[in-house]
Amino acid sequence: MTDPMQRARALFLEGNAHFEGGRLDPARACFEASRALAPGRSSVLANLGVTQSLLGLWREAVLHLEASLAIDPEHADAWLALGRCRGRLGEDAAALLAFERALALDDSLAEAWSARGGLLRDAQRFDEAAACFERALALGADATLHRFYLASVRGGAAPPPPPRAYVETLFDQYAGDFESHLVQDLLYQAHETLLRPLVAQGRRFGQVLDLGCGTGLCGRLIRPQVQVVDGVDLSQAMVQQARAGGAYRRVVHGDLLPFLQDSQEPVDLVLAADVFIYVGALDAVFAAVRQRLCPGGCFAFSVELERDGAELRLLPSLRYAHSQAYIRRLAAEHGFRMHRMWEAPLRQDQSLPVEGLYVHLEQDPQGQDEVHAARSAPAEGPG
Repeated sequence: MTDPMQRARALFLEGNAHFEGGRLDPARACFEASRALAPGRSSVLANLGVTQSLLGLWREAVLHLEASLAIDPEHADAWLALGRCRGRLGEDAAALLAFERALALDDSLAEAWSARGGLLRDAQRFDEAAACFERALALGADATLHRFYLASVRGGAAPPPPPRAYVETLFDQYAGDFESHLVQDLLYQAHETLLRPLVAQGRRFGQVLDLGCGTGLCGRLIRPQVQVVDGVDLSQAMVQQARAGGAYRRVVHGDLLPFLQDSQEPVDLVLAADVFIYVGALDAVFAAVRQRLCPGGCFAFSVELERDGAELRLLPSLRYAHSQAYIRRLAAEHGFRMHRMWEAPLRQDQSLPVEGLYVHLEQDPQGQDEVHAARSAPAEGPG
């Protein structure tokens, strides 16, 4: 008969092989079987906890990681994994402590510096957060992502564009309970507030583009008044849910700007509800929308409102805010007529309303002629 400890070790090694190969479910099964045979082995408990954390089993992972650390508190990677789990459970103070314990044991863990910086940013300890992001950068963390993080806590006149991977990952993780969390917990109302005037007046539209369509809140709301709705979203998980909802003719997985530029087919309405907070600078978007709209077509969108004097600001929340002056300038430069603009809440954050700016622009044929003329005019020479 095989010795139980030998069998436990064989299962542990098999679990490691599955883990290294990205086969998390078989890895978990092996680690669980090994733990049953050798319940007091910290390495088995730690690996089981890390595997469960990668599978999104946060509570189970916390139990096994804490059990491992009770036996061997000098395991930096286990503290790091515990911090990740606590953070995903919304237990920020415990997460911060876990990351600090990890760094006390191994200060070369770039992920721990980055995660600690994120928690300090959320706590509005911006200088400390910046120091963490700088340390993560020095240790080889993703440069584009961490410069984006740094810009969110340092400010600046020209905030960088958001890294695609950050936005895509954020919403892929969020897709499962997106609507329930957004509408019920955050009292999200941007889609209804933006479309209410169009729905109330019963205006009919032919072809509609829904930029950053998410799970399809706008598409379902406007669908009775349009012929077809096409959507685009950066998150594959969101795209799958929007397609399943049945409101759209097609939903494309990708960036909204190439989606706009991919066709010259004219459209009657372009929607972007609570989307530009993850886009930043909007000049190229305005230009692309203007090329697609039919005469008299409508460009309806919302932005988070910037009130502190900047045209565009990257906030510590990692969302962008845009000012009224910025929107008016872009509208004039790209030949739009301001039909309606008003302020109203977008959602709640920590039980406080987040103020937004809602805008309905219309295609202005005369304004477009002026834009084309200005762009085609020869440049003046010096003096």
